Amino acid sequence: MNVLLFGATGMVGQGVLRECLLDDRVTGVQAVVRGPLEVSHPKLTSLVHTDFTDFSSLEREFADVDACFFCLGVTSAGKREDEYRRITHDYTLAAARALPVRPDAPLTFVYVSGDGTDSTEQGRLMWARVKGRTENELLAMDFHAYMFRPAYIHAVHGEVSRTPAYRRLYPVLSLLFPLLRRLAPGRVTTTENIARAMIAVAGRNGAGEHVLRSPEINRAALEGR
Repeated sequence: MNVLLFGATGMVGQGVLRECLLDDRVTGVQAVVRGPLEVSHPKLTSLVHTDFTDFSSLEREFADVDACFFCLGVTSAGKREDEYRRITHDYTLAAARALPVRPDAPLTFVYVSGDGTDSTEQGRLMWARVKGRTENELLAMDFHAYMFRPAYIHAVHGEVSRTPAYRRLYPVLSLLFPLLRRLAPGRVTTTENIARAMIAVAGRNGAGEHVLRSPEINRAALEGR
């Protein structure tokens, strides 16, 4: 399986990249990045690209992709709706539209959304509406689309968030993770489980549920072991 990865430098993307490089079912990973990655591996190719609203120049590199794992995202805190929509919706759809359409063998697109996403696109929370619109448009496209809606994500292999506030908060939450897992098992997952679940759903050929929250992500991860 050839994987196209967006967001490889973020916390979730770091975990996904790690598991893809370790998994024998993944034969190659193309990571679309703004600058060179520090990671080096025989299976890894970095595609340096600056305009995330237009990936047409990379369509040839995307031609043999079997699965796209889209982990790129930002916090909505302090952002106007148009700014947040540009990154969350426009970047995602630009990537999706640049992928090959293969009616006989559709690729799989996995999008990291968030718990509480508003599929109606009518709710009061700006971020939830934007993510809801993004999900709805992806689900209507000509590939097998899976929406991942994790709540709390625990980093298990040293992955680090690019958001300063999250970096300050995570050491505290990491200490509380065993308690969170006992008290609210349906609200927690890990970077490792998200990655393994992505690889698992990419092998489903469109079967199964297409919106996965933390419990479904954790169950799917067991398929990837």
